[in-house]
Amino acid sequence: MIKPHGSSELNPLFVYDSGHRHALVAEAEGLPSLLLNSAAAANAVMLGGGYFNPLKGFMNLADALSVAERMYTTDGLFFPVPILNLSAETGVEAGSRIALRDPGMEGNPVLAIMEVEAVEAVSEEQINFMVEKIFRTRDENHPGVATFTGLGRSLLSGPIQVLNFSYFQADFPDTFRTAVEIRNEIAERGWRKVVAFQTRNPMHRAHEELCRMAMNDLGADGILIHMLLGKLKPGDIPADVRDATIRKMVELYFPANTVMVTGYGFDMLYAGPREAVLHAVFRQNCGCSHLIVGRDHAGVGEYYGGFDAQAIFDEEVPEGALELEIFPADHTAYSKKLDKVVMMKDAPDHQKSDFVLLSGTAVREMLSRGVAPPPEFSRPEVAKILSDYYQSIGPAPE
Repeated sequence: MIKPHGSSELNPLFVYDSGHRHALVAEAEGLPSLLLNSAAAANAVMLGGGYFNPLKGFMNLADALSVAERMYTTDGLFFPVPILNLSAETGVEAGSRIALRDPGMEGNPVLAIMEVEAVEAVSEEQINFMVEKIFRTRDENHPGVATFTGLGRSLLSGPIQVLNFSYFQADFPDTFRTAVEIRNEIAERGWRKVVAFQTRNPMHRAHEELCRMAMNDLGADGILIHMLLGKLKPGDIPADVRDATIRKMVELYFPANTVMVTGYGFDMLYAGPREAVLHAVFRQNCGCSHLIVGRDHAGVGEYYGGFDAQAIFDEEVPEGALELEIFPADHTAYSKKLDKVVMMKDAPDHQKSDFVLLSGTAVREMLSRGVAPPPEFSRPEVAKILSDYYQSIGPAPE
């Protein structure tokens, strides 16, 4: 199986020894506390699950600026985005040991224990520099920029020991998996070549066929459908609804033992190309050999070019920085001429009218009225789940 990123073995930061973990939970009750924001809590969950291997905790300012500028830490580790614990002024001092509390669960239980190596003030200039490099824009209307600039200006860095996986394990027991668990299941299934498909949305026919195309073209043993379970922007489909649609699609339309449906506990960054590379890093840590990178991967609005997330792997990711390879994909849609889903680049003789194309707004409006999109666009069983959801929340906004 493909090696993890940056080390020969995966090193998750979750404390697996139950006796040690219980002792740390007890100790945490007597430690000074810091209530994390959602972004830092999600980083802790990902560190705990081994997704951000080989990091040992939150980055300091020098590493954050270095990663933002050139995708390398100061000691030479390739990493595409800074993994930070940014907050408002906390009163925490360097050298202290603190309990990190979870903002996503009632009562704010302890999520992790941190050895605080440094507490650094981050200037507006440094925040703006990182924003520009990570998101390629400083527009506050960009949801990722708005989140990042609102996190605070006090940066706490140092190693952590993770004690639980927040609400993800309880709310999504059949879907949430750590990188450790995914790597183990891939080994148990005997898969060697595995293609990952990233999603924050329900999967329609085009996505389904794209997975099938990648699997067939690469001669892969299986597909990891890996959905984001954390915080999204307003209007996105909730994770439980998305999970139900994907499971129904896989159950009905894929052969047994060819797909793993899983999810991970992270907040969407909407960072386009940089986030695509982050997706590659943690899918390599899961044991995947390939990642499908489609049109406007991890993008939002009009901030990124359609294929910027593919180009970054050729233009900015140094050769040998990752073992995982990408499967570059064009926009896929149902061809009326060919009576099947194709990549648009593979149908040069087609006009736009030759494809079944529907905007997200049009689909939401149809579903909210109980009208199913054409079966060439969405499987009827998937459309039914989405229609029930949209009707439960009322009509689409005008």
